[in-house]
Amino acid sequence: MRRALSALCLIALLPVTAGAQTMRSTGTADLPKLVVTSTSFANGAPQPRSVAFAACGGEDISPQLSWRGAPAGTKSFALTEFDTDARAGAGFWHWLVVDIPPSVTSLSAGAALPAAAVAGMSDHGMPGYQGPCPPVGDPPHHYIFTISALNVANLPSVTAQSTGPAVQMALRGHVIAQGRYMGTYAR
Repeated sequence: MRRALSALCLIALLPVTAGAQTMRSTGTADLPKLVVTSTSFANGAPQPRSVAFAACGGEDISPQLSWRGAPAGTKSFALTEFDTDARAGAGFWHWLVVDIPPSVTSLSAGAALPAAAVAGMSDHGMPGYQGPCPPVGDPPHHYIFTISALNVANLPSVTAQSTGPAVQMALRGHVIAQGRYMGTYAR
């Protein structure tokens, strides 16, 4: 009887857990892919020291990023940078930008954001780009840069005070294509 009840409870929970998503995901696994590139570092390779957080010996110079392959109907782009290894796997948001105009398909290293763009609050507690700063001696951390093509021109709920989870929630239902680029960093 106990087994039957356990199996019944498990079956009852399947629809709920099968569709569950974490704050890391915007449910975009089956979307068209954007091609993301960088002249600052190769995909999967270590990032230069210049991109690191200033308090950790870097210069806080955001890396150069380019993207292509946006589908028709793209009205803006969003950019995020997330360290998947920080905080014992809970992660750390380093860069959150929305409302990038659809005509913009690259950002130069250290460049100011386009006038219409809105930078959210990094987990360092400041809006805008805040580079890597993993603990000394940690294995290399993985920094995922995600570019999302959106079906809206702006996300009015995102402000300079918006955190990573708030930006992820604002993106839901608006992502029509996405691409990722990964760099590592260690001290």
